[in-house]
Amino acid sequence: MPIVKLTDAKTLPLPDAVLEALGLTAGDPVSLEIGEDGALMVRRVVVAEPVIREATSTLQQSIHRKNLQTPMQFIKGVGPKLAEQLAKKGIYVVEDALFLLPHRYEDRRSLSKVSKLRPGAHEVFYAEVLSFEAKSTKGGKRFLEVTAGDESGSITLKWFRFNPVFMKKTWRVGRKGVFTGEVVQYGFQKEIHHPEVEWLDEGVDLAALTARDPLNFGRILPVYPLTEGLHQKTLRKVMKEVVDRFVIDVENHLPPGVMERHHLMPLDEALRETHFPGHDADLARLNNGATVAHKTLSFDELFFLELGLALKRSGIVLEQGIAFQVTHKYTRELLKLLPFHLTDAQRRVLSEIKNDMMLPHPMHRLVQGDVGCGKTLVALMAALVAVENDYQVAIMAPTEILAEQHFLTIHRWCDALGIKVSLLTSGMKGKAKSAVLEEIAAGRTSIVIGTHAVIQEKVEFNRLGLGIIDEQHRFGVLQRGILKRKGINPDILVMTATPIPRTLAMTVFGDLSLSVIDELPPGRTPVETRVAFESRRSQVYGIIREEVKKGRQAYIIYPLVEETEKSELKAAAQMAEHLARDVFPELRVGLLHGRMKPEEKESVMGSFKARETDILVATTVIEVGIDVPNATVMVVEHAERFGLSQLHQLRGRVGRGSGQSRCILLSSGQLSEDGEKRLRVMESTNDGFRIAEADLEIRGPGDFLGTRQAGLPDFRVANILRDGRILEAARGEAFAVVEKDPGLVDGENAGLRQELARRWGGRLELAAIA
Repeated sequence: MPIVKLTDAKTLPLPDAVLEALGLTAGDPVSLEIGEDGALMVRRVVVAEPVIREATSTLQQSIHRKNLQTPMQFIKGVGPKLAEQLAKKGIYVVEDALFLLPHRYEDRRSLSKVSKLRPGAHEVFYAEVLSFEAKSTKGGKRFLEVTAGDESGSITLKWFRFNPVFMKKTWRVGRKGVFTGEVVQYGFQKEIHHPEVEWLDEGVDLAALTARDPLNFGRILPVYPLTEGLHQKTLRKVMKEVVDRFVIDVENHLPPGVMERHHLMPLDEALRETHFPGHDADLARLNNGATVAHKTLSFDELFFLELGLALKRSGIVLEQGIAFQVTHKYTRELLKLLPFHLTDAQRRVLSEIKNDMMLPHPMHRLVQGDVGCGKTLVALMAALVAVENDYQVAIMAPTEILAEQHFLTIHRWCDALGIKVSLLTSGMKGKAKSAVLEEIAAGRTSIVIGTHAVIQEKVEFNRLGLGIIDEQHRFGVLQRGILKRKGINPDILVMTATPIPRTLAMTVFGDLSLSVIDELPPGRTPVETRVAFESRRSQVYGIIREEVKKGRQAYIIYPLVEETEKSELKAAAQMAEHLARDVFPELRVGLLHGRMKPEEKESVMGSFKARETDILVATTVIEVGIDVPNATVMVVEHAERFGLSQLHQLRGRVGRGSGQSRCILLSSGQLSEDGEKRLRVMESTNDGFRIAEADLEIRGPGDFLGTRQAGLPDFRVANILRDGRILEAARGEAFAVVEKDPGLVDGENAGLRQELARRWGGRLELAAIA
């Protein structure tokens, strides 16, 4: 029997008498049924109140979500060209735009007088162009100088990069505008370099402009980071349209108790306030991202990230893993072979690793330690526990050079223990590679050391029990997952010699337990570090000679293997030849670089260790793995071209004995502001964590971690340098939720589960929670 369901009885012209007889009103749901005799029957549809509420809520959520996915090209003021520009910056739909927050704010509630402009402040003022002139520096570089002023005084505006034709046409004497920029003081003169300007039309005064354009004047103004080929005024207009129409569609998902405890506001209100703050808002707090609105948005974002990490960790605890037995069959023998004792920190971390490995669920642990603290040995000891239990171990490094270094170090120790170690890199070809793959599959190889090649499809382990990832920050979360799937829930040990500030560790490695080797082997002396410029080269060479006369050795590091026509950098191969022939003809000079075959590298390093070479000229191949206590001098050429963490790693190759060691950072002198900051940090401290924090401040999280993928979350709002306390609070709340409800199935937590799947499911490998 066909049934027609209506949600509005007015669509059917039923007489009032019929509605009244059925006890219906025009808005009630009804069903129409045609009986066997052809008669029309009208029945009231009775729906339980909770079902109606749930259906309405689901429908509303669907509508909100659909609205937030509205393509930007359908927004008033956005044509095809503007939509294309926005798309280049990742702004495709309304939700993307709502979370593109201003990166600073300008105070246009009242404009400053020129005489009141403050050096060091970002100021906004109204002025008239008084003069316009192209000039040149003593070195012949052209710049443009404009004097602008009002009745209270004048200020100099300068451009060092400019289009002469455009500037001459635009900057006319007598023209008036609103100027914006950072004020600097030179002697008695205030200047602004490359200011922004909004010109007033002919005959329009400031009062008329303010009244006519309330979006851009008479208020605190948002300034967006998206300016390439796009005017702030245009973007501001679009953002106002987006916020006014769509912010109501942004839903709150944080539990009410969490919002109350941390004094947060509804998400839609927070977005409205960050985009278009009220007249009485605190400008300093806005620019520092310290308002309640900013805190709310950061907390919301960090809470869901940490919720995902908490779920991952609880999942690991629930998984069935390998309960290893610690027999000391190989570990005790290795300790006898070593010419030194383990440090207390190494013993403590080894104990934490062994305790994890003995548990019946998989280990997921991060070991952090500064340069030279002995992480490789700790990793090998963990590997030997797995081998003692007849399991295989995979050690994955980010580069072939690093994989080869680990292989050279580890196979020497393992050969003495009768353990088969194989190297597997993407550079291996043909029969050699096939032979290694066969040995791994057959279980004849106990420890496999390699690059990404270790997790390729063709690689099949016979019985993988432990995966060790070195320099984890170069690998994403997904690579860690692929390695894990090469066995049946093997243990995972992650190592990094890059000290990672706590906030960053909580975001990138938040699902891992943390161990820190915070002690260097005894007898180490802090390395004295100095920056030297090209004019001091002969003195630097003199220091090397003095050390070699004392029976010591030296490294000279170059950023390239061979010089190219495009590069002015000195290259290792050519310079090794020049140094041996022209500078140190009486000394023995060796060369080491990444293009050499493993056996060649081993031979060069062996000669240096045996003191058959006085000076080792090398590329960054020596960043890790070489331990020569007799080497006391390192000279880094073109030091400004290296990152802070890399310089710290390089410096760690000296200072490994009891003699005073020196690291000299040679620079061409053409330093950027960031380049100079990096070198001065190196001079001031040997503390890896302090260096890492400085590096993070200078470069930002993505670049700090090497490649920008790195498993680092794409934060839309949160800033881990600024929001450390918010991160800790959000983490505490998220982990508490998962502890009480590991499956996120209770009541309001089901909504958290859905939102988590939407935001982070793919990135954190949480597909199972959807």
